[in-house]
Amino acid sequence: MALEFALPQQSDHGPDTTSKRPSLALKGYQPSPSLSSTSAPRAKNPWIILVNGLADPQTTWSAQVSAFASAGYTVLTYDNRGIGLSSRPSSNVSGADERWTTEDMASDLRALVTTVVLDIPRRPYHILGISMGGMIAQTYALNYCGSMSPSEEQEKLLSLTLCCTYAAPGPFCSRMFSLWGDMARQMSVSDVMRDVLLWCFTPEWFADPTHQNELAEIESEMAKTDEEMGLPAYLAQLNVITSFDSRKHVHKLGGRAFDVNVLVGERDVLIPNVLSRELADLVEGSNWIVTEGGHACNWEYPEEFNEKVLQGLKAAEQPYTNDF
Repeated sequence: MALEFALPQQSDHGPDTTSKRPSLALKGYQPSPSLSSTSAPRAKNPWIILVNGLADPQTTWSAQVSAFASAGYTVLTYDNRGIGLSSRPSSNVSGADERWTTEDMASDLRALVTTVVLDIPRRPYHILGISMGGMIAQTYALNYCGSMSPSEEQEKLLSLTLCCTYAAPGPFCSRMFSLWGDMARQMSVSDVMRDVLLWCFTPEWFADPTHQNELAEIESEMAKTDEEMGLPAYLAQLNVITSFDSRKHVHKLGGRAFDVNVLVGERDVLIPNVLSRELADLVEGSNWIVTEGGHACNWEYPEEFNEKVLQGLKAAEQPYTNDF
């Protein structure tokens, strides 16, 4: 079943008097009541929060939501600021639009977690972020999930799964993202998305006759991007991935009380594996996981993707088996 929540517009430290938190749209999915009692949701059962990439609404997690809920998790998806049902940038004046960072996005995620997930102290949860979502997840964990301070005794983040993402974009991705910005301004956001689609899937996926209806549906949705997301929101999100660089700090995740999994599609050409490998190498003790497919491996090979993610979640839960 789906549960809808309203996210309060305030920070961890009370109402924000300097800026209004964007309205975020989120949904929670629990295991079906038809599942056995051992799979039914309990107060201490782990939750998993799925964090989207650039210009992706929460509906893109459909193949993961059903699989993870069936495995016994309560699954939370939400629309990042600027996409789906969430609010758009405050300014539409060319040259004066908002530019967001992972700090902004991680603050939004923190508000979601403290409002929905941590209503029960020490409720265990996992975070999985893909592409831009992996950058948001890194920032969230660095800012809010330390290992020793008394205030964090209420936290129980079990794992951080960082999919098809990086610690820094490097020259290749930086040039590509700059091109996307130019294309969005001079052509349209929908044209950018048509280009991005080619980078997300493998050539075999495009050639497979069984995917043609799905491809047509994706292209139809992408054609609406200018109307439904808009240029200011796209550029504000684009700044998140172009400005992100966690290389000086991400090593700190290696010393914290949760697992870090770095998962890649073996044929990802949008964020090459070498960049994800750099991230994994910077986080001591992280787990390197490879699955079939390209950047959109969660769409292209959802069964393998879901299986490998679930294996990582279960491994992270092993020390706490008696707690839930």
